[in-house]
Amino acid sequence: MHQTVVQYACLLIVILFVVMLAQKIKVAYPILLVLVGLPLGFVPFLHGIEIQPELIFVIFLPPLLYEAAWNTSWKDFWKWRRVISSFAFPVVILTSCVVAFVSSALIPGFTLATGFLLGGIVSPPDAVSASAILKNIKVPQRFITIVEGESLANDASSLVVFRFALAAVLTGTFVFTQAATDFVLVIAMGIVIGLAVALIFYTLHRWLPTSTNIDVVLTFVTPYAMYMLAEEFHFSGVLAVVSGGLFLSARRHQFLTHRSRLQGVNVWEAVAFVLNGFVFILIGLEFPVIVKNLGTNVWPAVTYSLIITGVLILTRFASTFGATAITMVMSKVITVVDPNPGWKAPVLLGWTGMRGVVSLAAALSIPVTLSSGKAFPNRELILFITFAVIMVTLVLQGLTLPALVKWVNMPDPDLTITMEQQRQLVRKKLSHLSLSILDGNYKEQTENNDMVKALKLRYTADMDLLKDWNKDGNEARADDFYKDYRMIMARLIKEQRALLQTLNKKENISDELVKQQMDLLDLEEEKLRQHFEA
Repeated sequence: MHQTVVQYACLLIVILFVVMLAQKIKVAYPILLVLVGLPLGFVPFLHGIEIQPELIFVIFLPPLLYEAAWNTSWKDFWKWRRVISSFAFPVVILTSCVVAFVSSALIPGFTLATGFLLGGIVSPPDAVSASAILKNIKVPQRFITIVEGESLANDASSLVVFRFALAAVLTGTFVFTQAATDFVLVIAMGIVIGLAVALIFYTLHRWLPTSTNIDVVLTFVTPYAMYMLAEEFHFSGVLAVVSGGLFLSARRHQFLTHRSRLQGVNVWEAVAFVLNGFVFILIGLEFPVIVKNLGTNVWPAVTYSLIITGVLILTRFASTFGATAITMVMSKVITVVDPNPGWKAPVLLGWTGMRGVVSLAAALSIPVTLSSGKAFPNRELILFITFAVIMVTLVLQGLTLPALVKWVNMPDPDLTITMEQQRQLVRKKLSHLSLSILDGNYKEQTENNDMVKALKLRYTADMDLLKDWNKDGNEARADDFYKDYRMIMARLIKEQRALLQTLNKKENISDELVKQQMDLLDLEEEKLRQHFEA
């Protein structure tokens, strides 16, 4: 136990340094973590650290999915629901079928059931990889929404395909009508359970006398409750977490206080960062174990892996362009968001099929033996192909995606005004509302109370600057004013911190009071950063 703790502590230190290096050289950290994990897998001290499927599915997956769902815009998700649904379900099933037929025809000893098993494993792109890589790339918001939304939901459909294919291999029977019915039931009931659990936790947050710490702890309990309850009844735990997470995320301002939201975001970001780091470095660490178990048949396995990877990439491109064609045809009959998507979006979307840890965890969960006691057919080869697909798609597509985005140069069709113009418009409306309230309800206080008078002066100055912000000359003038304000406020905050540290050395000043004032300065500085950073 002691050695395991030391091993994971060392891995955490490695993760921190690798992420810092990734930020320095501007590479998505999942790619670098996997590459660093490869040689670390041969270090004797780290032997024994392996990916346990139950560890991924039960401990890692629920919070990572919940955090991703929590940060997904429900408005954008609903706007692009048709595209997201088509890639999360029909495209995953299509990909599984293509992989099944190709692998069963190509690989000796592979049956159609084994092919579907492999297809269910490697068909879903990874949510964490996509988010981490797209975070540092300037692409249209609709593109990010579709990729992240697809990645959230496709794990569910692929794992259902995997479950049915595994049952077919173990029992030797497969009934299509029964599988199709179960597929719909597993997905629908997963969503229902997720929403039901979300409603329960919504009620607990809203009506019980919770504190900030209790709220944050409850947000960690929520995804596990959703996932485990759904899986207990053999429904989709993934869709339970995603649907419940989206439900609660859209209503966070109704049941969480401002302190719970602020503290929760900070805690969740740190936890998700650590979990993501371990997930990707463990993929690299798994490589020596997989190669060792495969034995001497490495080069044929490499060939099969590259072919399957090529099939996955081509199938995804065919799906993206097929979806574009279908959208153009359907626009004649129904209203669609974009009746003419063009070629740029399908190209970019087709190149975002990075696979990740869910695929590897699914492969590792394949039993070693059949119910008869015989070895599970081609288990080690399936593991090797899965690992190779993850490596090639993550490294090749992840590293080349920024260059492809730059070459395609896709403008944002939804951005009728720039983000800076949107920011100024929102601030103008907020200032106008505040002045209306002050003049309409607090006229006497505005005239007699110096603090309220200063508050009105602040909003009046904002309105004057923002009135003709985009006219010639006024934009530069407003930017200069904001720059001066930010510089002066930053200086004041810095000096106030220094004064508080000096006061804290005196016997008659409470340390707790100083900490409270420091927290207020931290919030003021964060507000300054959020308010003025583009």
